[in-house]
Amino acid sequence: MDFQPTQEQDDLRAGVRALLARRFGREALRAAVDRAEAEGGAAGRGAGCGDACRGGPAAGGPGAVDRGLWRELGAAGFFALRLPEADGGVGLGLAEAVLVFEEAGRALLPGPLVATHLAAGRVGGAADGTAVVTAFDLGDRPGGDGGAGAGAAPGVLVTHLAEADAVLGTGAAPPAALLSAALPVPSADPLTPLHRVPPPDPGPGPHARLRDEGALLTAALQLGSALRTVELAVRYAGEREQFGRPIGAFQAVQHLCSGMLVRAEVARTAVYAAAVGADAADRAGGAGAAGFGSAAAEIAGAKLLADRAAAANARDCLQVYGGMGFTWEADVHLHLKRAWVRAEQWRTAAAAEEVLAAELLADARQPGREGASYARGGGL
Repeated sequence: MDFQPTQEQDDLRAGVRALLARRFGREALRAAVDRAEAEGGAAGRGAGCGDACRGGPAAGGPGAVDRGLWRELGAAGFFALRLPEADGGVGLGLAEAVLVFEEAGRALLPGPLVATHLAAGRVGGAADGTAVVTAFDLGDRPGGDGGAGAGAAPGVLVTHLAEADAVLGTGAAPPAALLSAALPVPSADPLTPLHRVPPPDPGPGPHARLRDEGALLTAALQLGSALRTVELAVRYAGEREQFGRPIGAFQAVQHLCSGMLVRAEVARTAVYAAAVGADAADRAGGAGAAGFGSAAAEIAGAKLLADRAAAANARDCLQVYGGMGFTWEADVHLHLKRAWVRAEQWRTAAAAEEVLAAELLADARQPGREGASYARGGGL
């Protein structure tokens, strides 16, 4: 297998980056955050947590999805990227999709991007961006507490419910019906409004393959954020001076930045390898779960590494920024808050660890399969 992007893939990545820079640059991001802060009020402020704790959306949060940009993404093929050309899509694979989602993560683009992408060809309007589709993607027990933990109100957490035209995995149930019984929940991320809804019977949630694909695409979003915080930290370390020299000249800061780079590159390798391996498994086994299922462990590992890279890099970037990093005006806290939310989407750390443990146990129980989990996918 060749894990180096092709020229066409590099062009695709560059095109998406240019589109997002034009339509959702830093000014647009900050305007969206300020709008969420103004409409959400003080509900997200926590006592004693500092300036950067502001902004949790109240009452389900204000609208974070720019419908015009959503349609523009649809016209560019963002949501129909993996839909067959015969069905009006672009006909590419997960290897290309992770590159596109990496750029969206880098830009902190809000909205249920993964759910709408997965809904292309399943929900009308998802492929061309005229519909916003969310999903029951938070937590590991679709019919349980939605990852809320003991003592929380029963139900399932859903992002962007008030803005959605459909909810993936609920059949004919419209979002309005769910919203009428929903309880608004404050969110750590000012651009990810949350509601808790009663679990339908049977429990909601996409099937296993969609959950694996969603986990991989979310890992790509986390990867983009992790890489972006490396850029922010290195740039700030080169600009900020202390004791007459840039702080990047000090070994302690250099170690922080190099550790961030290592985490991001390890996550990048895992995400790219999982995407290429999933495409290969898909071609070898057809569209059924039997063929794609062999990639589940690689996807779980990629999600685990990308989640850790995104959160840890944001924390280290805050450290490099020092006191500036904890202010509302800096963008670093937005990456950290988004990383926290994404870590709970599609596959949590606990669920990923269970998948990896099951794969290792299967290797150990079958003679001749020892180490197969590491050998699969071209010797990674």
